[in-house]
Amino acid sequence: MAIAAKKLDANNANFRVGDKVVYPAQGVCIVDAVQSRKVSGSEQSFYMLTVIETGMKIMVPVHQVENVGLRKIVDAKTAEKVYDILRDRDIIIDNQTWNRRYREYTQKIKTGSVFEIAKVIRDLSVLKSDKELSFGERKMLDTAQGLLVKEMSIAKACPEDSIKAELSKICHI
Repeated sequence: MAIAAKKLDANNANFRVGDKVVYPAQGVCIVDAVQSRKVSGSEQSFYMLTVIETGMKIMVPVHQVENVGLRKIVDAKTAEKVYDILRDRDIIIDNQTWNRRYREYTQKIKTGSVFEIAKVIRDLSVLKSDKELSFGERKMLDTAQGLLVKEMSIAKACPEDSIKAELSKICHI
């Protein structure tokens, strides 16, 4: 069977019902169930997820966990590395058009990496201090903040409002 043939990354393997996980570009989810379903004549196992923010339901084949980027919530130590990225204001923003930046930032968010999401927030907040952001950039900043706040609040066991206040203080947003 394909599940046994593919070794899963230890960081992603063996999610249990009730675990909180991150699904790229959707955010923090809860594992509702692990179910077997017949697909194209073969039995496959799926993680049944609910996105906390929207209530959307997602089915992720167990053998595709690594490919879709499903991962555990970061730990408190990793959360501090995220804050280091946000504090690093000594960066140079390319003078590319807003829509090119938008595409680049969208790709970073789609990776699901908490570090890439932090870089998007940092870059947009630095850019915001120099000029007014486009509507798309403002919306992207809000999206990235929402994803980061939810995960950091779980990782640090803090209320979301505290995390929002920390981000606002660090990034001046």
